[in-house]
Amino acid sequence: MNKLKPFPTFTKNDVKLTKTAPLYSGFFELIDYQFSHRLFDGGWSSSVKREVLERGHAVAVLLFDPILDEFVFIEQFRIGAYATSESPWLIEIVAGMIEKDEAIEEVCRREAFEEAGVTIKRLHKALSYLSSPGGTTERIHIYVGEVDASTAHGVHGLDHESEDILVRRATKLEAIDWLNEGKIDNAATLIALQWFLINEQKVRNTWHENT
Repeated sequence: MNKLKPFPTFTKNDVKLTKTAPLYSGFFELIDYQFSHRLFDGGWSSSVKREVLERGHAVAVLLFDPILDEFVFIEQFRIGAYATSESPWLIEIVAGMIEKDEAIEEVCRREAFEEAGVTIKRLHKALSYLSSPGGTTERIHIYVGEVDASTAHGVHGLDHESEDILVRRATKLEAIDWLNEGKIDNAATLIALQWFLINEQKVRNTWHENT
């Protein structure tokens, strides 16, 4: 019986980075990358040129009240949704960029207060993922934050960041309906909510053990 040839497992050491050059610097940065990499069948690729968006890394927090069994979402305008969505006002979870030397959990708590007016009691790390690795280096860190949903209401955000953010509370069934109806269609919120629905008992057990 013929065995299939095992394919290699590659790392950063299997990439030859020959050039990085800035193309644009504004709210985001655009960098020109030129490189080659090892091929699965052996040898090396030809030189590849890609423009990569450097926008830093971010944290996003699904706010959940285990007593009321409710989520706290936010709604805000997103220019990136303007071209393809019926409404560019999106239902999201709170999120923010991670500044240099800033602890991720500090960002979680800050953004929850700035965007939803709530205080996080406990945090549970869910996962992290690359938002669009074909064109940006950005990695998103997803957390679940325990909150008192009864304190969540009103409009929030920072004026100097042009934020106008509406708080939206939802039961679990309402949130599932929003998923199924396509009312939630941004990656961080989709991933966080689906992860929670799979792992809810694990989160509750962890919080109960740490009470």
